[in-house]
Amino acid sequence: MKIVVDAVAKGRSALPATSTAFETGHASLVVTETEQRPTVLGLVASGRMKVDAGSVTIDGRADAAGLRRRVALVDAPTVSEPEPNVSVTGVVAEELMFAGHAPTPFAAARWLEGMGLEAIAGLPIGNVEPAARIRLLLELAALRKDVEGLVLVAPDRHGGEPLAWWRIAQEFAERGYAVLAVAGHASRTAIDAAEVAR
Repeated sequence: MKIVVDAVAKGRSALPATSTAFETGHASLVVTETEQRPTVLGLVASGRMKVDAGSVTIDGRADAAGLRRRVALVDAPTVSEPEPNVSVTGVVAEELMFAGHAPTPFAAARWLEGMGLEAIAGLPIGNVEPAARIRLLLELAALRKDVEGLVLVAPDRHGGEPLAWWRIAQEFAERGYAVLAVAGHASRTAIDAAEVAR
């Protein structure tokens, strides 16, 4: 699966012309900043918002419904981010429901234990360390039927080391997902510097 976002724009300033692409087995990073633009771009790249200019294609054709079915929008502010005061167990139970599994506290606890995350079960999701939060939300999104792509929105807003969430994004790409991370210039600089230093 390959998704190409070609010179998309929304409104006067909601999103200036932006291009990127992401495909199966690869993690891509696209830079956009301001409070609103990362979410707008995430919505566009996952087929959940129409654009005023440009195009979004999946495997060479426009198919917004196919995009929405096959690409999960992860942790987008005001759209798909969990409420900060909800416990991790509560977040997991809700996501299990979306994935067609039993949304019970017991099922959530068992899933967290299987992931080695039982220690954070009782924490409010807003208090979870940034890398653990990103891994948790990506794992939950990947449970959904038909999901082959993951659009991770503004992971750098939680703080922490950009390389930590970028490595997690790369791990999901290695597992066969198409991953797009939408982040800021500082994250791009840190990730590029680390890759040059390898």
